[in-house]
Amino acid sequence: MKKVLEAALFAAGKHRNQKRKGVDGTPYINHPLEVAYLLNAVGGITDEDILSAAILHDTVEDTGTSPEELVSRFGEEVARYVLEVSDDKQLPKEERKRLQVEHAPHLSYGARLIKLGDRIANLRSVVSEPPAGWPVERQIRYFEWSRAVFKGLGPTNPPLEELFLREFDEGFRIVSARGGSSAVF
Repeated sequence: MKKVLEAALFAAGKHRNQKRKGVDGTPYINHPLEVAYLLNAVGGITDEDILSAAILHDTVEDTGTSPEELVSRFGEEVARYVLEVSDDKQLPKEERKRLQVEHAPHLSYGARLIKLGDRIANLRSVVSEPPAGWPVERQIRYFEWSRAVFKGLGPTNPPLEELFLREFDEGFRIVSARGGSSAVF
């Protein structure tokens, strides 16, 4: 597990000044650690490259870490997984979201796992600590978009898929109730 712990230290350093979007300002590193935890504890994933990439999954996108830096520190496989799940921040947000749905069916198994864990963790965050300034309608759209990404992933890991569906159903009800809606997805 040396590589996984090294990834945690590396990601903690890279994300050290970042906070989540919620009003509580949770340290950002909690998110990638949760993704890796979900893959291991719920999905039974023990592959060090996948777990390391789960911890590092936002470093290229959000911290300016280069792909070459990941390759030199963690190897080609870890870097490949991270790059598969990274958005091109030069594109508009709506285009990035569209591409995530479009690319989901074409991800490698390891990247699909990471994307699935990321969706679960992010849905939980929207429910427990909604991003500051996100009205209920935006939270609902986020849930709907996450569901589209999930559908695109296809069969990946039954325990993680079941958790996603539970978190989606429960979270969607909670978020919808915030707006006074009785909508059920």
